[in-house]
Amino acid sequence: MFNHIPVNEPVLSEDSKIFVNKALDSGWISSSGNYVKELEEKFASYIGMKYGIAVCNGTAALHVALLSLGVGPGDEVIVPAFTMGATWLAVLYTGAKPVFVDCEPDTFNIDVKQIENKITKRTKVIIPVHIYGHAAEMSEIMKIAGRHKTMVLEDAAEACGGEYKGKKCGSFGEINAFSFYANKIVTTGEGGMMVTNNEVLATKARMFRDLHHSAAKRFIHDGIGFNYRMTNLQGALGCGEIAHIDEYLLKKQYMASLYDILLKDVPGIRLPKTKSYVKNVYWMYGILLDEEKFGMSKNRLREELSNKGIETRDFFYSPNNQPVLKKYLKNNDKFVNTENIERNGLYIPSGLALTDKQMISVASAIKSLYVAK
Repeated sequence: MFNHIPVNEPVLSEDSKIFVNKALDSGWISSSGNYVKELEEKFASYIGMKYGIAVCNGTAALHVALLSLGVGPGDEVIVPAFTMGATWLAVLYTGAKPVFVDCEPDTFNIDVKQIENKITKRTKVIIPVHIYGHAAEMSEIMKIAGRHKTMVLEDAAEACGGEYKGKKCGSFGEINAFSFYANKIVTTGEGGMMVTNNEVLATKARMFRDLHHSAAKRFIHDGIGFNYRMTNLQGALGCGEIAHIDEYLLKKQYMASLYDILLKDVPGIRLPKTKSYVKNVYWMYGILLDEEKFGMSKNRLREELSNKGIETRDFFYSPNNQPVLKKYLKNNDKFVNTENIERNGLYIPSGLALTDKQMISVASAIKSLYVAK
């Protein structure tokens, strides 16, 4: 009998608890207080950017970043077909149209070879998403953006600490977004961050996140802004967590290497792939199932693992299976790779609190369900 093994359980450092208690004792529990600014500065420095702008969640970070880039009705934004819905929902919030590009079959990131076919005179921004902690092909994406005079906004929610050719994810685009949700490598419970080297964009982002008060006089609103502020309590939690990011990244990579060893010989399971010039942070450990070779479907495997107390998650769903997107898609839009990995992909317990014993239990359960031919 297996004990319950959650798909993700966060780890919180003692530093975080100390800082949160200090914030509580200070009485500064809203968006005022020193910890938000401190987190902005520390996080921007870690990524290698000049400015950090904290918000209440990663979706808000994407929304504000798009607004800061001037995206609005009539514009088009290139987004991956394989991504969490927050990426394209943020585009819809602005009134712009998301234009979807299929993913690579190996890393699940946006297929750079298909981007230019989707660019039109209305394309304003390309949003690469670093899926499950593996960097997208940023060199090619930046070249494409340069050729077509479009801007780049990295959705680095899943790749905090990841690198592409020695450079941090979230340091390529004009302005880039991160999530600090509870299952992320650095967490504030809920929360998000934008980073940029552009002072004008940073100023715009701060205005949009805080109701767009006039710079000349507070409570005079000279634009449509949003209440997307981060609280000082969240900032305190983040300041404690970012101090431990290196050890968290080492743990993630160790976990991936252990799963690789435990699952490498199971027929019908494709393990995560990492390109040689990428530092993969393995935010989630995702596997692809070959139903014929493994002997059961992905859905059946998830059900059987659940019966053993092991949580898993489906991969993200194709735009063609999102009812809200029907009016934005053409009848001939096909996302072959996205639809394949949607059908056959799942990720297994991957949280920082996971123990070796739990990982061995997960792998043993998967092996026990393999149906030998």
